[in-house]
Amino acid sequence: MARILMVLSGSDHWTLSDGTRHPTGYWAEEFAVPHRTFRKAGLDVQISTPGGVRPTVDQVSLSPDRAGGEERAAELRSYLESIDDELAHPLPLEDAAGRSGDYDAVFIPGGHAPMEDLPTNAALGSVLADLWNSHRLVAAICHGPAGLLAGNREDGSWLFAGSRLTAFTDEEERQAGLADRAPWLLEDRLRERGAIFEAGPPWQPYVVVDGDLLTGQNPASSEDAAKRAVEMLGALQR
Repeated sequence: MARILMVLSGSDHWTLSDGTRHPTGYWAEEFAVPHRTFRKAGLDVQISTPGGVRPTVDQVSLSPDRAGGEERAAELRSYLESIDDELAHPLPLEDAAGRSGDYDAVFIPGGHAPMEDLPTNAALGSVLADLWNSHRLVAAICHGPAGLLAGNREDGSWLFAGSRLTAFTDEEERQAGLADRAPWLLEDRLRERGAIFEAGPPWQPYVVVDGDLLTGQNPASSEDAAKRAVEMLGALQR
């Protein structure tokens, strides 16, 4: 059975350029849909956060207008409630780093929270380096690729320089209304570090696979990214 480490941010806010804290967390769809997809496929899923703190769901992601209607919002809430014990007791990311050989893949959902605490997280960087260097699957969606910024080689160069990938785009950030107050923009930073950034139409599903790297652009990409991850892990197990 393939084992996948789902890394969630431990932050409940994103510090904006004016110093104010924008309340946030993980985006419900980007976590719940892949988690459920992985479990249905028979994968062993371990939730992990920095320090083992309980992750915060971005309440905006559970509002009917952002979740896709009342029924969809209720479905997401119900699923999160059904795995509440797992969410309440995540594996400390520092512990996961010490046993990264146990995992066949890492998957990082988004929400704005990863922008706050994952790009410089040394434990995540260790996990990413171990998996990437041993040709195991590294996956992230929306703002989750902010966590990829933690993955550096010993010489300081970025693990994913020269890789094709996608993430929440600058245009989507502008349309979401936070670009003007963001301390930095994810697409810009990924390009600066050497990513070959690809983008589909705003808010539409878009997934990029480059070798062992799988990335999705936005919340709408959650299901496609999760299904592709399952396919890739199935091939790995054969």
